Amino acid sequence: MQIDDILLNKLQRLGSISLEEQKLQETKENLSEIVNFVENINSLELNDIPASFNPLDANGFMREDLPQNNGEIAKDVLKHAPLSEESFFIVPKIIE
Repeated sequence: MQIDDILLNKLQRLGSISLEEQKLQETKENLSEIVNFVENINSLELNDIPASFNPLDANGFMREDLPQNNGEIAKDVLKHAPLSEESFFIVPKIIE
């Protein structure tokens, strides 16, 4: 996958960031390297290789989760939010 100016501009807009002109080429090269690395990993055939570690096989101590409902914590968190409505945070839309 090639990172071009159109994709880089879209990523800047979606991430609400702005890159200086001299950083654009460096960022495109870095992102291309990352994408190529991930594509190389995806191309590996690993179906016949067993997992070397499975966390479900570990015999570690497991405590029982006990749900707690303390409505005051939620109210306190929402009180410090820039925008909220009822019991929800209001945030800018970033996904098209």
